[in-house]
This record gives sequence, C-alpha cells and structure tokens, in this order.
Amino acid sequence: MSLDNYLDQKGRIFDIQKYSIHDGPGIRTIVFLKGCYLRCRWCCNPESQEYDIQNMTVAGKTKVIGRDVTVREIMPEILKDMQYYRRSGGGVTLSGGESLAQPDFTEALLYACKANGLHTAMESTGHAKFEVIERILPHLDLYLMDIKHTDSRKHQEFTTQPNGLILENARKIAELAKELIIRVPVIPTFNNTPDEIRAIADFAASLPNVKELHLLPYHRLGQDKYAGLGREYLLDGIEPLNNDDMLPLLAVAEKSGLKCQIGG
Repeated sequence: MSLDNYLDQKGRIFDIQKYSIHDGPGIRTIVFLKGCYLRCRWCCNPESQEYDIQNMTVAGKTKVIGRDVTVREIMPEILKDMQYYRRSGGGVTLSGGESLAQPDFTEALLYACKANGLHTAMESTGHAKFEVIERILPHLDLYLMDIKHTDSRKHQEFTTQPNGLILENARKIAELAKELIIRVPVIPTFNNTPDEIRAIADFAASLPNVKELHLLPYHRLGQDKYAGLGREYLLDGIEPLNNDDMLPLLAVAEKSGLKCQIGG
C-alpha cells in the first residue's frame, strides 16, 4: 500500500475505548477493528469476529456493531488525549478482532499515530502472511502476541485454525519487532495445566529478544454478547479463574527465565 494518501484509508471498527491502562504502557486509546481469522471459543469480543456490520441485542435494544471510518476521521478523537499519553508514556493500541485482517487500514492508522509522536501497540494472533506483518512492524513499538497452545490439533479444536503459521511468524516477529511480549489466554479445558503452560513458556523463552510473558486468566465478561448475536457460548458452565488458580501456573511459567505476570 502506498502511504501517500494514508489519511483517506478506510477501515471498519466497532469501538474506541479511551483511558485504558491495559494493553500497553501508560494511558491508552484502544481502537477495535472488525474481522478475525480465528473463532476462539472464549472470545470476549464475538462481535469482532465477522467483518460484516452486524446487529446485536444489548440490554433489550438493537445495537449496530461496526462502522466504516477513515484515518482522517478518527485521528482527532485519538489526539484529544495527547496530554495523558505524554504524562503517562501511553499511546494507541489496535485490537479486535485481528488488525492484520485489515492490513491497509492498520498500516495507515499506525503510520498516522507515529507521525504524531504516539507510542503504538497492537494485540494480534500473528495469523497472517508474514509479508503483511512485515509491512506493519516499522510503525509498531510493541507487538502483543497471543500464543494459545503449542499443540496444533488442540489449537485448531478450540480456535478453528492450526497453530503452525502462528508459531512460524512468532520467530520472525521476534527477530524484527521493536518489542514483542507473548500473552497467553489461560482457558480451563484448553491450556490451564502446568504442562501446557510450561510448553508455551519454553517456546516463548526460545524466541530471540522476548523477555516477558503475560498470563491472562479466563473470564466470562463477553458471554452475554453471544446471546445478543444469536450464538451459542461454547464454554458455558466454565468458571472464571482466580488468583489461587493462576499462581501455580505463574510459578511454572517463571521457570522459563522470562519475566512473567498475571494480566496484561
């Protein structure tokens, strides 16, 4: 994509969250993009998965999910909080969905953010052709990458996609990214055993330049959205994980030598 007209690049988003203290350093604005290659059973943003604009029932009312915007249209909203970014070392994080599913918009938006001196981050599964990722990396200060499982069969069972491309890209991203943090959504019945966490942590520790691993405990905050979309929540009945559940897994992950934490 040529960046000559980057401000006019269009993309499809479904939310902009301000004053976030997660998903990167400092106070951040998170832009949520529509579309994802995976269908993780635990996804807390199921409205992000389809690229199409959708209707979702929220508190008994119909809400339209998704709108088309240009970089030019949303940059003023992002830049309103420049004083908070500067004071806290914050910036902008792209989330979703999967930002790599809209590479032209993602590249243009990150380019605009960097042109305005903002710290940039992206939450991503890394499930895309590497030439797409390679376009994004020069405009990205922090890559927050999910590694969900090292077993491809189980990964596909719970996300609909095998993990080969993801693991392959993780090694390439680790070589080229300014900073890469590996994040693990810890999901009961999927990857919450010590052996599974140990395998993921050891893989993360094998990546060049990776120093941190974040364990993200399963929660059910997005469960009601499935009903609002007329979909079944496939982890119904699974209890959220608490600190007592997570601390033994944290201890296992720390044996990899990485700096590990619960939450991110």
